[in-house]
Amino acid sequence: MVILLVTSSKDREKYVVPGGGIEPQEEAKATAEREALEEAGVRGDLGRFIGTFENKEKKHRTKVFAFIVTEYLDDWDDKRSMGRSRQWFSFEEAKKRLTHKPIQVTYLERLDKPERIT
Repeated sequence: MVILLVTSSKDREKYVVPGGGIEPQEEAKATAEREALEEAGVRGDLGRFIGTFENKEKKHRTKVFAFIVTEYLDDWDDKRSMGRSRQWFSFEEAKKRLTHKPIQVTYLERLDKPERIT
């Protein structure tokens, strides 16, 4: 399994999982597709729903989906506006790159576990 990460908007030496806020009247799935395009310059198909993660300190919830990349753009919004770049990492290397974002490591750990049927 390989994971696509983007450089952080705050520190170009660190990587993060692409993502962002839901616009008014926008569905979570549409947000995931829009953010992948804006932040990573990729298009693709949503995979399975990974889960909802709550940050009580910041008072927000994050919905996470697997994303299968089918198209790469050479130029995209965040590359132009803030110099953001993207890079593929092995699963283990991605976890190491995300140690400054423990909740995002949790996304990967959940991705790696088979779905439970309840």
